[in-house]
Amino acid sequence: MLDPVKYKDWQIAEEAEKSLPSVEEFRKRMGLLEDEIIPYGRTPKLDFIKIMERLKDRPDGKYIEVTAITPTPLGEGKSTTSLGLIEGLGKLGKNVGGCLRQPSGGPTMNVKGSAAGGGNALLIPMTEFSLGLTGDINDIMNAHNLGMVALNARMQHERNYSDERLAQAGLRRLDIDPERIQWSFVMDFCCQALRKMEIGLGEGKLDGYRMTTRTNIAVSSELMAILAVARDLQDLRERIGKIVLAYDRKGNPVTTEDLEVAGAMTAWMRNTINPTLCYTVEHQPCLVHAGPFANIAIGQSSVIGDRLGLKLFDYHVTESGFAADIGFEKFWNVKCRLSGLRPSCSVLVATIRALKMHGGGPEVVPGKELPAEYTQENLELLERGCENLFHHVRNVKKSGITPVVCINRFHTDTEAEIELVRRLCAEHDVRCALSEHWRYGGEGAVELAKAVVEACEEEHPFRYLYELDTPLTKRVELIAKEVYGADGVEWSEEALEKARRFEKDPKYADYCTMMVKTHLSLSHDPKLKGVPKGWKLPVRDILEYGGARFLCPMAGSISMMPGTGSNPAYRRVDVDTKTGHVLGLF
Repeated sequence: MLDPVKYKDWQIAEEAEKSLPSVEEFRKRMGLLEDEIIPYGRTPKLDFIKIMERLKDRPDGKYIEVTAITPTPLGEGKSTTSLGLIEGLGKLGKNVGGCLRQPSGGPTMNVKGSAAGGGNALLIPMTEFSLGLTGDINDIMNAHNLGMVALNARMQHERNYSDERLAQAGLRRLDIDPERIQWSFVMDFCCQALRKMEIGLGEGKLDGYRMTTRTNIAVSSELMAILAVARDLQDLRERIGKIVLAYDRKGNPVTTEDLEVAGAMTAWMRNTINPTLCYTVEHQPCLVHAGPFANIAIGQSSVIGDRLGLKLFDYHVTESGFAADIGFEKFWNVKCRLSGLRPSCSVLVATIRALKMHGGGPEVVPGKELPAEYTQENLELLERGCENLFHHVRNVKKSGITPVVCINRFHTDTEAEIELVRRLCAEHDVRCALSEHWRYGGEGAVELAKAVVEACEEEHPFRYLYELDTPLTKRVELIAKEVYGADGVEWSEEALEKARRFEKDPKYADYCTMMVKTHLSLSHDPKLKGVPKGWKLPVRDILEYGGARFLCPMAGSISMMPGTGSNPAYRRVDVDTKTGHVLGLF
């Protein structure tokens, strides 16, 4: 085991990969049949349909969700903790695995890095994981952009051709409204220059339909959201067919089925339903499937991945994006509702650094050195900041799920700071475990693993925050007040008009409510830390995802295309031309 204080993540990954057992050994260890593995080198896919059919009567394992307090812009280590917990449960001799999201190339080549965990709680093979894996995001990009190609081509043909000419081609006029285009292009990098653009600028009538459009990041695609919530291939196909690409001039939706492109889009995505097999550096299996963001989408690894993992493992670990007000809320009220699965416990990751920030510490800025308050003992800031931690603890308890607070320890954290958090957790009647998985791997996560095993034996009634017959405006108000701590909701005129239209139409009765909000605060304002008081949630618009069956109230300003920072990760990534190894990933 390499010391992560001295070695980079990619070096630790390379060392762990040297002794990685063969795919055949993992197949036997996991009890899989030969035809249930789809070869992709060291990262094969698992044939979801075949495995689920064979294991359909096997009881599910324990279901463990990992979430966090409101993070600093640097993140607080949910992926690292998820992998460390898998390693810790492995040290206890448990049959354990997990399912994490596939990282987007945008963050991997930007400020955040690859989301492969870190130190000795790392996912391998790190290069494959970070750079495309088995191609799911590429398939989503192709399917998504094919939908946009079909839309723009149809608009060109309807402009150029008579009804008779269209009929000769087997087409009917859709009369698409160019002012109500819902679709975009996508790519898997952060590129702020493509947030708004003009296309179709050629000289002739055959150069496409001229229109204003945009390019969003690939993982914000509705197709990624659909992959995350689909139960099987049939469900995937049905949802893709209901995607609304635009509206006609009478206000009727124009879907992928109307454009006769849904089948071809599904063909591009047919293999994406099969999760990919990766591993921890201590060689436990971990599935990778789907990768939607949590502030603009569901932010979960897939329903398919969790269904599969619960059949293969006695303890299955999954992760929700960002903090518990976003990721856990969607896990609780959306993913669990769609999957029918009931969690055994929820791990709430906290760091001393983030707690101090919520206690009034200085601003944390990516790429800049941390202020001294975060590297030196400061019990006053820490105690004040714990208000944010216990707000999230209360939210987890509202669901009936047992929470376990995990102190993800950094080497600058003092014993007095650790003991303060332990004492406050005891006073709030919540389990608390210290974990040093980053430095020590599974050995450093044994205390956390034992606390999770204990919590999984408790049984409490699971309950949603709202039922499906709750009107949309009431749902948003419940989430704002009960989860975020707001005094209420302030609707823009446009958002309220849409909400009332959705509430009147029975077609939307079973649509999920998918909030869009900053991850850097319980409120809509990323500058408000701790537990803000005396504020209302402003909802400015509602997005409709007809295939995913989501209604997405938008609070504050969220871009579907992040920007690349001034010190991006790609500056440090290179290839050793003698060995072919990729260097500099983190």
